Amino acid sequence: MRYLFIYIALFIHVSGAFAQQNTEIKRPKLVVGIVVDQMRWDYLYRYYERFGDGGFRRMMNEGFNCQNTMINYLPTFTGPGHASIYTGTVPAIHGITANDWYEQDKEKKTYCVHDLSVTRMGGSFAYGHVSPGQMFTTTITDELKIATKERAKVFGIGIKDRGSVLPAGHMADGAYWFDDNTGTLMTSTYYRRTLPDWLHAFNELHLPDTFINNRTWDLLYDASTYVNSTADDNEYEGTLRDEEHPVFPHNVKGKSYNTLKYIPLGNTYTFRAAKACIKGEEIGQDEITDFLCVTLSSTDYAGHLWGPDAIELEDMYLRLDRSIASFLSYLDKNVGEGNYTVFLTADHGAANNSRYMHDLKYGVGNKPKAIAERELRRSLSDKFGTPMIIKPLANYQVYFDEQEISNQKVNREELKAYIRNWLLEQEGVAYVADMENLNEEVIPEPIKTMIINGYYKERCGVLQIIMKPGWYSGYGETGTTHGSWNPYDSHIPLLWYGWGINKGETYRTVHMTDIAPTIAALLHIQMPNGCIGNVITEVIE
Repeated sequence: MRYLFIYIALFIHVSGAFAQQNTEIKRPKLVVGIVVDQMRWDYLYRYYERFGDGGFRRMMNEGFNCQNTMINYLPTFTGPGHASIYTGTVPAIHGITANDWYEQDKEKKTYCVHDLSVTRMGGSFAYGHVSPGQMFTTTITDELKIATKERAKVFGIGIKDRGSVLPAGHMADGAYWFDDNTGTLMTSTYYRRTLPDWLHAFNELHLPDTFINNRTWDLLYDASTYVNSTADDNEYEGTLRDEEHPVFPHNVKGKSYNTLKYIPLGNTYTFRAAKACIKGEEIGQDEITDFLCVTLSSTDYAGHLWGPDAIELEDMYLRLDRSIASFLSYLDKNVGEGNYTVFLTADHGAANNSRYMHDLKYGVGNKPKAIAERELRRSLSDKFGTPMIIKPLANYQVYFDEQEISNQKVNREELKAYIRNWLLEQEGVAYVADMENLNEEVIPEPIKTMIINGYYKERCGVLQIIMKPGWYSGYGETGTTHGSWNPYDSHIPLLWYGWGINKGETYRTVHMTDIAPTIAALLHIQMPNGCIGNVITEVIE
């Protein structure tokens, strides 16, 4: 009997310990989101053989690769991209419909993170009126703050304010962006009333001065090895200020701080800031999961200026690969290998330069918005007696000036039909959707659903313009832009690596909006409150 009691007691003790062990929820110490601005999915493979083992390849070969990740709304711009990644929903719900938009009760554009109720903290006045207040839903970073009763540390770092603020969410401990007037990282009073000591110390390094003065951007390797790009000097590429030709080496000595945005050292600067934030805020140093949002924007500035086929882009990504490798090594050392989870994705892609495609015997074009608007206004003046019944074209949409329409007593439906027919007669236009009657539109999927997902009435135009494949509305004949439904704009990379992540890949279609719910599942926390995405179950161990 004595042995029976001992056995029962031992059984209860072991069972209790086992139950306690299995009720412990395991989480990583840190989640890092890396968004590479304007990165097309195919760049992973265009440059794969030239990447080292510690950057993109490490994530691709040791982590999980979602090969067919698509954006599921229009237009495909930076603001909506960052918001959709971190909210798990679309502009129709989170409200960030573009980088800028017109609102019915305002006479001018509204910027997606503009907020006059706050002002600068550090930096210059011009960059200080910034907060996430225009975004209606929570982010996965907000949900982490809620789940941990604010014990989790959440920060956003980026060159662009919107690339830092929207991912970090409403409840972040800090979001920091680059001010090209002062050459420093700054924030706004939305987050804090003083700059942290680590940021003061970081700004005192004067890295932009070091990076720009006494510097040239030269190729990492011999020019003959850049076979994935067009010739260095061609008519498809723009130039940096004061340059006569878009050729290497690019002399950036003595140029403005704005130049940092266009060169690989802009990404270097961003990662240096991220490392300083990790150290200064002691991120990932306890058992409460922290979240760091890093946006790399020099890829976007360079893509707009030189285009996706330029040697500048290839060298940019080869150097970015080294920076990612350095950052992962930093996390290994300072957070601990196996203690962090990283995902890498993009906010949108980019079209090939239209002149380049035309020279390859593919008949496409690029009609600048200013020219199209001028021609449309001239036609409206002839028809209705005034050219001012529309606002400037934006986001591949036509916004009506409702007050002017009322003042001029213009029949609104007649105006809508006239503009629609006029646009359909223009070269390169495939469809014009009536945003107020989308159910009646005959437009193929998934384009129609992408229009619906991007439509928030108070911030969108009345008509949505869909260009033919390869066509776009840019600012000139060099470089490129984005914003369309086509795969070159909407097919983005999505790599997962680290704690809790399976090794493998999937070719099934997933969406940008699936990222946030997958992180929520990984961390066992609530999805953002507007989330419509699904968990990518293959990713999680």
